[in-house]
Amino acid sequence: MTTQLLPHVEGRLTQGAPLAPLVWFKSGGCADVLFEPKDVADLQSFLRELGSRTPVMALGLGSNLIVRDGGVRGVVIRLGKAFAKVTCTDAVTLACGAGASGILVSSTARDNGISGLEFLRSIPGTVGGFVRMNGGAYGGEVKDILRDCDVVMRDGTLVTLSVEDMHYCYRHSELPDGAIVVAARFQGHPGEPEAIQAEMDRISASREASQPLRSKTGGSTFKNPDGHKAWQLVDAAGCRGLQIGGAQVSEKHTNFLINTGDATSADIEALGEEVRARVLAHSGVELTWEIQRVGETK
Repeated sequence: MTTQLLPHVEGRLTQGAPLAPLVWFKSGGCADVLFEPKDVADLQSFLRELGSRTPVMALGLGSNLIVRDGGVRGVVIRLGKAFAKVTCTDAVTLACGAGASGILVSSTARDNGISGLEFLRSIPGTVGGFVRMNGGAYGGEVKDILRDCDVVMRDGTLVTLSVEDMHYCYRHSELPDGAIVVAARFQGHPGEPEAIQAEMDRISASREASQPLRSKTGGSTFKNPDGHKAWQLVDAAGCRGLQIGGAQVSEKHTNFLINTGDATSADIEALGEEVRARVLAHSGVELTWEIQRVGETK
């Protein structure tokens, strides 16, 4: 696929774009094409004119993602600064672009005295990603605060979906493949900025103490099975510190995999599968990946 054969855009098209620098694991291959749209209209026009057979994938901060070493076929769409604005629309509601980080959203909520969004401080991603995946932590989930969201469908149409339309369950929505979240409205409740900041500080300190935040990682690797904590199952199966190539199960938090320096994505994925096998053998519980794995093996 060459950029000459793609629709005209106002944003930026890059052929053979390396994706490793754009994901937290710092591993993986290239995208056939990386598209960074200028605005929603640019994205709509591009998808409308793009052949329906061309795969499309959205990329946020790359915090919960393994890009396989063979790269990603088709077009990877990355929403930049134009999609990162957060504004207060009433006393309890924020309008957020899909490229805005959880930290920006929670800080804006604090500044406007909106409580209930503090947990977003702990989600290392963008609005688009955690709306799609019903991101959550520290007792909160996106389904608890989402009012509705704007989505550009694969054919370029722009639709607004309510929280009910998303059919949320644990770390999952029914958003169609190729659909791109471009904005969302989050609703909280009135609160005092000082109390909101105190809760954000508590969450930040808890993450710093328990998670390997300064390592090349992908966040929580496996979903918590019903009645279990994934990290406890991994630990009980003797996987703390387990290593394949340059990939290692974190000593600090066993539901995190880390790239110790030179891991390939194949190393990281193989380690995850080895952990799943050991947990199944030890406890009879089958862990499900929470990290998204995309692209082709080398």
